[in-house]
Amino acid sequence: MAGGGVAALGVKKERAAEYKGRMTLAVAMACLVAAVGGSIFGYDIGISGGVTSMDPFLEKFFPVVFRRKNSGHQNNYCKYDNQGLSAFTSSLYLAGLVSSLVASPVTRNYGRRASIVCGGISFLIGAILNVAAVNLEMLILGRIMLGVGIGFGNQGVPLYLSEMAPAHLRGGLNMMFQLATTLGIFTANMVNYGTQNLKPWGWRLSLGLAAAPALLMTVGGLLLPETPNSLIERGRAEEGRRVLERIRGTADVDAEFMDMSEASELANTIKNPFRNILEPRNRPQLVMAVCMPAFQILTGINSILFYAPVLFQTMGFGASAALYSSVITGAVLFLSTLISIATVDRLGRRKLLISGGIQMIVCQVIVAVILGVKFGTDKQLSRSYSIVVVVVICLFVMAFGWSWGPLGWTVPSEIFPLETRSAGQSITVAVNLFFTFVIAQAFLSMLCAFKFGIFLFFAGWITVMTVFVYIFLPETKGVPIEEMVLLWRKHWFWKKVMPDMPLEDGWGEGDGGRADNKGH
Repeated sequence: MAGGGVAALGVKKERAAEYKGRMTLAVAMACLVAAVGGSIFGYDIGISGGVTSMDPFLEKFFPVVFRRKNSGHQNNYCKYDNQGLSAFTSSLYLAGLVSSLVASPVTRNYGRRASIVCGGISFLIGAILNVAAVNLEMLILGRIMLGVGIGFGNQGVPLYLSEMAPAHLRGGLNMMFQLATTLGIFTANMVNYGTQNLKPWGWRLSLGLAAAPALLMTVGGLLLPETPNSLIERGRAEEGRRVLERIRGTADVDAEFMDMSEASELANTIKNPFRNILEPRNRPQLVMAVCMPAFQILTGINSILFYAPVLFQTMGFGASAALYSSVITGAVLFLSTLISIATVDRLGRRKLLISGGIQMIVCQVIVAVILGVKFGTDKQLSRSYSIVVVVVICLFVMAFGWSWGPLGWTVPSEIFPLETRSAGQSITVAVNLFFTFVIAQAFLSMLCAFKFGIFLFFAGWITVMTVFVYIFLPETKGVPIEEMVLLWRKHWFWKKVMPDMPLEDGWGEGDGGRADNKGH
């Protein structure tokens, strides 16, 4: 459904100043349990790089790579270049991409909790298959089931966090997902560091421990309250109001409930959210849903996190030193996410994204210069330069941790109107996992072909995304999630893209005027 009838529905009046409520224990517990989904995502990112550097694992599943790794005559940049090994890492993300599209109607029709529970169950099955794997096919099947879990979890959890959080704390609480992701990465690095000496079965323990957070996510998902937005959208308005009063800690929720009800009216007229999301009035959100997750991966962070032990071994670090270095980078990522949580609702999204982008560009260029001058196909880095590389990579990871890491998920999850929110989140997750899959599959080959130039490749993309944020992303801090649609009509560029919308009670005064409909 399109045209004037739809435009007349939805949130038309700003009521943010009338919102009441505070941070409650119910919200804190719900967000804590929901964010566990992020820890599994992080654990799976971090665990694969360490496992693929363990000799017993390589000898069993990838003997060609094992022989090449232990040969003294192999090009340093190319010793891990193997499509089968890359497929072990990347198959998870391809499965996640497909399942995220299936997760959208589940999230919309059955609630956010349903996706969280489906994700937890899939994670459990994947972990069991991986720990019991006897051949490559079983190993890849386990990774695919983990990918299904990621597709459902990354669909449901960020939406759940955005909708449960009070508007003035939404940025920080939504980042619980990214904080849990970084904690999962750090935990995976610590586990790998401990299991590398448990030969020949240490890799099984590393892969099998994913079952612990998966079980917590499944049980927690069954016990969590559904979000009021989802309940109202599905016709359970009274129950939605009761949940809203409980999570806000007050009965005075009329303004927020009215926003949700108006958004639900529009949501219920939309039979095909994916078709609706292509309309001109949803163009800004669609652009962000594609660009933000794509840019997040094109920072190059996943290349470092997936393959940190492999990357450090390529640079001449020993096996233990490589895993130890990846533990350090995991810890830095976790701690820097805390910085973002503490500052995002005070400084805003734009400042963090732009400052983080600039720092990442500088770090990538420094690493490229050091490797270009001091490292080659047959020479190792000296100890002093190795330390410098680890420090600079940590500074890069730190910048990512307070900027594109959490905000690459937070911004897309908070900008969509209710009627396209589940579809928008599906697009965000699918784009993220598509680029994650491409980079995971191609990185080892790119490292072999580009050598130190791989870091300049990513630095170029970070420059593009920093300029993009400066020009096209409005500040979203403090804007209620159901009033976010009004924000785009105040932006100098997006108001030219969006069609006219009937205004109510003088809305639009001081917002730059009504949106032009030029070219649409």
